[in-house]
Amino acid sequence: MRVLLIEDEPALVRGVSDLLAANGLDVRVATDGQAGLDAALAADADIVLLDIMLPGVNGYEICRAMRRHALDVPVLMLTAKGQEADIILGLDLGADDYITKPFRVGELLARVRAFLRRRRMRQPRVAFGDCEIDLTARLCRRRGAEVELTTKEFALLAYFASRPGCALSRDAILNAVWGSSVFVTPRSVDRCVTTLRSKVEPDPHNPVYIQTIRDIGYRFEPNVDHEIDD
Repeated sequence: MRVLLIEDEPALVRGVSDLLAANGLDVRVATDGQAGLDAALAADADIVLLDIMLPGVNGYEICRAMRRHALDVPVLMLTAKGQEADIILGLDLGADDYITKPFRVGELLARVRAFLRRRRMRQPRVAFGDCEIDLTARLCRRRGAEVELTTKEFALLAYFASRPGCALSRDAILNAVWGSSVFVTPRSVDRCVTTLRSKVEPDPHNPVYIQTIRDIGYRFEPNVDHEIDD
């Protein structure tokens, strides 16, 4: 599996490259924005680790260009910026998650492995808890019985299922599920999540699969262990 690391800090480049290579990953490095953009658009990476503050073209522009070219490659932002607005901007532009510097190398490796594992395991059926989503038939079943979902509820669930473990901002969800041409507010996302949780969560008031990320949006975690009552 190929990792593209776009980062201009020499010590961090060495440390992350050595860590990933030691764990069997093929690491490509770009140390400035233009080189990073060119490498990202070459579309031969399985995940991109993207610094935001880069010389020349910044990380936001690289992420925007990747999504404009319909490159469905996981993007994990590496940023010293911990401000909510900076995180949300990156997620809105198409990044899948973020990790704030300084970070623990073990956490970075775990996140990379998780994204690569999900990329290998993409399939038309996604199971979580006692539910199964059939993306081809556009059905959701719970304990074998079909769950009645509205068109928007299914579209939202399918979007979550296509990006497991990703931090998704409300605006990113709005654009993906409602479309940019429809005027709705982030509250529409919250209302739809609430009704969806009532149909697929064991306890909608304490959700385990559709998790809230405070001040940002949501994350879908299909592999959370939860005891199911008979």
